[in-house]
Amino acid sequence: MLDLRSDPIALTAALVDIPSESRHEARIADEVEAALRAQTSGFEIIRDGDAVLARTQLGRPTRVLLAGHLDTVPPAGNLPSWSSTGEEGAVLHGCGTVDMKSGVAVFLHLAATVTELTHDLTCVFYDCEEIDAAANGLGRMERNLPDWLAADLAILGEPTAGYIEAGCQGTLRVVVTAAGTRAHSARSWLGDNAIHKLGAVLDRLAAYQPRNIDIDGCVYREGLSAVRIDGGVAGNVIPDAASVTVNFRFAPDRTPEEALTHVREVFDGLHVTIEQTDGAAGALPGLTAPAAAALVAAAGGQVRAKYGWTDVSRFAARGIPAVNYGPGDPNLAHCVDERVPTAQISAVAELLRGFLSG
Repeated sequence: MLDLRSDPIALTAALVDIPSESRHEARIADEVEAALRAQTSGFEIIRDGDAVLARTQLGRPTRVLLAGHLDTVPPAGNLPSWSSTGEEGAVLHGCGTVDMKSGVAVFLHLAATVTELTHDLTCVFYDCEEIDAAANGLGRMERNLPDWLAADLAILGEPTAGYIEAGCQGTLRVVVTAAGTRAHSARSWLGDNAIHKLGAVLDRLAAYQPRNIDIDGCVYREGLSAVRIDGGVAGNVIPDAASVTVNFRFAPDRTPEEALTHVREVFDGLHVTIEQTDGAAGALPGLTAPAAAALVAAAGGQVRAKYGWTDVSRFAARGIPAVNYGPGDPNLAHCVDERVPTAQISAVAELLRGFLSG
């Protein structure tokens, strides 16, 4: 059985050594559930598919929710875990060490060892975060167990290298399409080259000046980028259609609708069509909420904006302040040499212990 009271570094290694690629989390969920039932007290514990939820009902004035996903991307020959010591100090290697079994280990350890909670505590260990959003275990809980997601502050154990990363940016993808007239390339003047028309689109993108916006002391930097180009018929044909896929990462003070309006304004006046293919709202940091402000104070003000999209957006949409906070460099997530400095695991556990116990 997993030893939740052991050092969270050792617990991280034990979790990493349980393969849990998305849609294959049954074994790790079984082990987490069994350990929580055996080694914690005062928690109501339920199972939802391959997710495990636990909460206290102590009547505290505030509730903190700790959420971590159990799944990983497919291993890349980097299981089981192993340790090394070098310039980074002691390091734990292996699939999921960063994203996000070290964060899960910290949360499990705290659930089993913090005895004087100043907040009621909910722990959510869920499945299928690394694949399409329709399969995400948190989305299933929003539909089936919404009361379990109520809290004054949600902390997701996403890797942040030990910083508090507040909120998250929204994301929007559109396909910008230019139309032309097909012709033989030997008689190009008889056609209208759709690929050439994309030049004006790319010029707008190259000249785009991203907005920087400060929200609650966190500076979000927007970005508008071409991420794919499609077009062409054959080596001797003037193309009659071409498109560029554009990704807009927008600050959380914009709604998805406002983000789409902005993208349309950027390309205003060009002879193109714009079709939205994907989008998700960002999350405001909410750091002025009392529980969030207390966490920032406990961290000594070590807070910055989250540029990527994470599940904090789900909590923000429910009016719950949410932050990302966990061990590991997010740039190493999903890499073959995924690794976490063990000192970060200890530091995150220590800070959260102090926050939860006052």
